[in-house]
Amino acid sequence: MAYAAMVSGITLAQVGLGSVHGLAAPLGAFFPIPHGVACGTLVATATRVNIEALRARASNHPALDKYAQVGRLLVRQGDLSRDEAHDALVDTLFGWTRALRLPTLDHYGVRAADIPRIVANSRGSSMKTNPVLLDDAEITAIVAARLSS
Repeated sequence: MAYAAMVSGITLAQVGLGSVHGLAAPLGAFFPIPHGVACGTLVATATRVNIEALRARASNHPALDKYAQVGRLLVRQGDLSRDEAHDALVDTLFGWTRALRLPTLDHYGVRAADIPRIVANSRGSSMKTNPVLLDDAEITAIVAARLSS
């Protein structure tokens, strides 16, 4: 287990983590929210926002093909178009969020008034390796979407 933890840490340090971890850092710093819960509750919305931002600003970005491949694999439908596969991925992630009954952020005391402070503190190294640079409105939308279900 120690070796696996070390290798995963080295890997993550080299490739980065993206918007989910970029937001999990200030959420964990400011609120009593476990890191895994923060990541889990944000991943569906963050994936949707990333895909939308990439479609709008970088429609040929290789991350869109990667998102599509993951969507096809998760629903075991290799013939889906890229857009259909994106939808399948996002639907699957939201389904898991519901099935696992992941708590919303307000369960840990996060309020709408806290969002600007969270967004301002989300620009660490993890956010820098997100496949697309999200603006403050997009980051705000991710957090706001998980305030209540």
